[in-house]
Amino acid sequence: MIRVLVVDDHALFRSGVRALVDTIDAAEVVGEAASGVEAVSAASALQPDLVLLDLEMPGGSGLEAIPGVRAAAPGAAILVLTMRDDEPAVRTALRAGARGYLLKDLEPDELVRAIAMVARGDAVIGRDVADRLAELLDRTSDARSFPELTDSERATLRLMSLGRTNGEIAGELYLSVKTVQNYVSRIFVKLAVADRAQAIVLAREAGLHTEAS
Repeated sequence: MIRVLVVDDHALFRSGVRALVDTIDAAEVVGEAASGVEAVSAASALQPDLVLLDLEMPGGSGLEAIPGVRAAAPGAAILVLTMRDDEPAVRTALRAGARGYLLKDLEPDELVRAIAMVARGDAVIGRDVADRLAELLDRTSDARSFPELTDSERATLRLMSLGRTNGEIAGELYLSVKTVQNYVSRIFVKLAVADRAQAIVLAREAGLHTEAS
């Protein structure tokens, strides 16, 4: 059972999210909070598996709360659900440790899928959000870019840019497929991309596919 904490300053929105989560057999809302400060306190007390977090709230913003929530509930994944689509907010949230970033105008079934994906350890970036970041990332990419990636993640991205599947990458790097899947998810988050195709585009534009292994 995925235990969800809903953090938003609008009671009506929280009610709607609760109703949606109730339709998921393997998930339940265990608590609600209306500010960043309340989010940290509730995360500490409830130890949820997933925190759905708004960013714009009085009494402590979601961005400010992310490090506190991670410290209070280390096992909780944070999925930002907000109206803010500006690049600084997205990058700050992801660098602070959010596992995903979605805009509130998404369809209900998209949120259901995102909850399941983030709860199992994957990363989720809304396509609209990723598109807004893509141009900036393309401009700043170069052959020695992606300093935020570990050596293993960088090696994984290089092989992705060469068209390798996760299974082939696992064989070449002597890793399990599950480990490669985890690396791929982390790459999506760190590069703020929505899918494998966008990650490959960034890698190839940076010349990563031409680097020696």
